[in-house]
Amino acid sequence: MTDQTMPTALDLPMVDPLPPATQKYFDICLEKLGMVPNVLKANAFDIDKLTAFTAMYNDVMLADSGLSKLEREMIAVTVSSINKCYYCLVAHGAAVRQMSGDPKLGEMLVMNYRVAPLDDRQRSMLDFATKMTTASAEISEADRQGLRDAGFSDRDIWDIANVTGFYNMSNRVASATAMVPNDEYHSQFR
Repeated sequence: MTDQTMPTALDLPMVDPLPPATQKYFDICLEKLGMVPNVLKANAFDIDKLTAFTAMYNDVMLADSGLSKLEREMIAVTVSSINKCYYCLVAHGAAVRQMSGDPKLGEMLVMNYRVAPLDDRQRSMLDFATKMTTASAEISEADRQGLRDAGFSDRDIWDIANVTGFYNMSNRVASATAMVPNDEYHSQFR
C-alpha cells in the first residue's frame, strides 16, 4: 500500500508546474468530480504519457459508440474483478453505482457479474469480456456471432474488445505500481 498522498508506490512526482492545458483538464476534473483521479496524477510525471492515456480513455469510454457509458463501465468493473485491480474496482464501481443509480449493481459486478440481474445483451457482453480477459486466444467466430445474436454490431464488438483490452492493460499497470484510489470513491453513490 502506498502513502495516501502519493498516487502510486513509485517516486514519480507530477510535473510542476503543469502545462496550462493539463492544469485546465485537472481543474475541470475538480469542478465536475470534486477531485483529480489518482490515475491522472500518476501519469502526470510525463505529460506525453498522460496525454496518451487520457486520449485512449476518452476514446474507449466517452466517444460515440453503440455501447452506453454504463455498459462500458460494466466491462471495466468485470475485467477489473477478474484481475483483482483494487484501483479500478473502487473507481469504476463508483461509476457503475452513479450511472445505474443502483448501488447493488455496482457491488454485484465487483464480486461476480453472474449474480447481477442483467439482460441477455449485457450478459453476453460481459461473458465475452471475461473470455477475452482469461483466454483471449480461444475467442472464435462463434463468440463474435453470439454477440451479434444478442444485438451487437461488428462496430460494437470492436468497442467491447477495445474497452476490455484497455482495462486489462490499465489493471496491470495499476496493480504493478500499487495505485491508490481516491478516498472519495469509496463513499460515492451508495
